[in-house]
Amino acid sequence: MNVLQQIYYIKIYKFVLSLLPLLCSYMKGHQTTIKDIAKALGISPSTVSRALKDHPDISPKTKEKVKKLASQLQYRPNAIALSLKHSKSFTIGLIIPEIVHHFFSSIISGVSDVAYGSGYKVMITQSNESYVREVADAQALLASRVDGVLISVSKETTNYDHLKNLEKNGIPIVFFDRAIESISTDKVVVDDVNGAFQAVTHLIEQSCSKILFLSAPPHLLISKNRLEGYRRALSKAGIVFNENYIVQCDTYNGAIFSVYNLIKNKELDFDGVFAVNDATAIGAMRSIKNAGFSVPEDIKVVGFTNGLISLMTEPQLTTIEQHGFEMGQISARILLNRIDNQDEFYIPETRVLKTELVIRESTAKRIE
Repeated sequence: MNVLQQIYYIKIYKFVLSLLPLLCSYMKGHQTTIKDIAKALGISPSTVSRALKDHPDISPKTKEKVKKLASQLQYRPNAIALSLKHSKSFTIGLIIPEIVHHFFSSIISGVSDVAYGSGYKVMITQSNESYVREVADAQALLASRVDGVLISVSKETTNYDHLKNLEKNGIPIVFFDRAIESISTDKVVVDDVNGAFQAVTHLIEQSCSKILFLSAPPHLLISKNRLEGYRRALSKAGIVFNENYIVQCDTYNGAIFSVYNLIKNKELDFDGVFAVNDATAIGAMRSIKNAGFSVPEDIKVVGFTNGLISLMTEPQLTTIEQHGFEMGQISARILLNRIDNQDEFYIPETRVLKTELVIRESTAKRIE
């Protein structure tokens, strides 16, 4: 072996030795940093940083060496360091009442579609219709330094201090579906008044005159608006409004219990049902059948959501399309725009999405 070969192998040996501590720490779960790459190559961390960003001051040869070693050691930029540098976490929070509901799962898909496409992660929490859980979720998102929050409030929520606290800490909020009137911020909702009007008008057109409304808790804005649509449809048809036909019931099991008792105890005579969501409508259909009546021959039923379960019933459910995926997309876009323009004066906007009546067998007319 000649002198030049000896020098060459000595250099290789020294290079391998310099990598040993780094490789050992990497094997133990150490996340490779710019300093590690700089030490291994015998250059400054700033040179490594600029090489990774293709800075024109760094030679192509150095860039190649840096990128090759970074790839071999699976280097990834430090997300926390980046967030501190940009004063952002590039994460938004999403608080939903329940994940199992088709409408809210559609919301998640729409939000994720926009957020991830814009370089943001989504931290999803579920209040499970609990005020206490919702407060805890809001505090957790605040502690996680999210850049903004999307929320549909729980059924139990009547105190909004936890949401006002987010705003006080500079975290913008966008409400979707279940919005709060008393907080001045952006909102994305469906036209609940017109949706209810469409549903009840359709029942009236199918010869129903005694229509039961299975409603969500009365303090919720969606309940107030859908009740308004219900009353407008009755008024237009010349049917006198009767409070006895308004029953607070917005779950599948609740509808099974309530509707069955109304029929069996002969507490109320009705020929149509408008339910606040599809699950409640399907619970009502089951009770009607269990009580010995038929849908749609004896009692016609309309839901509100147009989830997959509306197609899986017998008969298939007539319902109102709520556009969950689109609502999620629009909500996310509005929030990201707020995050990018927090220093500018803005006027909160309320986006109202149109509803559509989807007619199926649960409201078919009797064949004379």
